[in-house]
Amino acid sequence: MAPEPKKENPVPGAAAERFEEILVRLRGLVERLEGGNLPLEESLRAFEDGMELCRRGTAILDGAEKKVETLLGSAAAPRIVPFEDPEG
Repeated sequence: MAPEPKKENPVPGAAAERFEEILVRLRGLVERLEGGNLPLEESLRAFEDGMELCRRGTAILDGAEKKVETLLGSAAAPRIVPFEDPEG
């Protein structure tokens, strides 16, 4: 059996990560920040981590959008056929 082809990462050098996983982690950070019980240093670190997660999530969404555009662009244009009256 041939090895399965490796999928490209949307961000070069980044580990493969699912968009849903990024959202879960981002929600966790938001909850921690909204709790208001973090020291300033930890709040800043959580904010930085959140911004990085946002960048990675955006890169995944951009890649998905480009793929959809490519698929739509490569699809054959629909053929329009005039309706003919079978009685006329």
